[in-house]
Amino acid sequence: FSGGFIGVDVFFVISGYLITTILIKDLENNSFDLINFYERRARRILPALYFMILTSVIIGWFILTPYFYRDLFQTITAISLFMSNYLIYLKSGYFAPIGELKPFLHTWSLAVEEQFYILWPLLLWLSWKRQFNLLIITVAVLIVSFFINYRYVDLYPTHIFFWPVGRFWELLAGSVLAWISLYKKNQFSSVFLLIDK
Repeated sequence: FSGGFIGVDVFFVISGYLITTILIKDLENNSFDLINFYERRARRILPALYFMILTSVIIGWFILTPYFYRDLFQTITAISLFMSNYLIYLKSGYFAPIGELKPFLHTWSLAVEEQFYILWPLLLWLSWKRQFNLLIITVAVLIVSFFINYRYVDLYPTHIFFWPVGRFWELLAGSVLAWISLYKKNQFSSVFLLIDK
């Protein structure tokens, strides 16, 4: 289908919604634990990721040239550090023809998501501790990220595609939806009831 790449944008919004919902509930229940949060993320992502890596290493031994097999291990290192978006940006870009020989090309979006998961819980926790308004903080960071995306997408399209600073606004759009669903559910539902009538 045309416009298929919008699926990644939708994925980021859903991811931001889900993770912010979990974080806000943990903060409200005084059960927020950063180590536990990262441990849950690791248990959810790493088994499937390591299985995929192991499978690719085995199959790559038989079908990749030595050059691309070395490149595979370079990519695995970047994936392990959740930095594959930067490596792909530096080496070839997503749309380069050579991308067909890079089995981990899709992990750039996982890297952006994990970079968000490193920074966002810390910012939310600090905001909560200081009793800042979480919605204002979220919208402020969203606006900055969106402005950077809008301002520089024509000048530096590859940067904006891969770098988290131009993508975080999508995850934060999901965070705003999470805030609305938690705190303004009744008002939000009444709007949809009016529309439905």
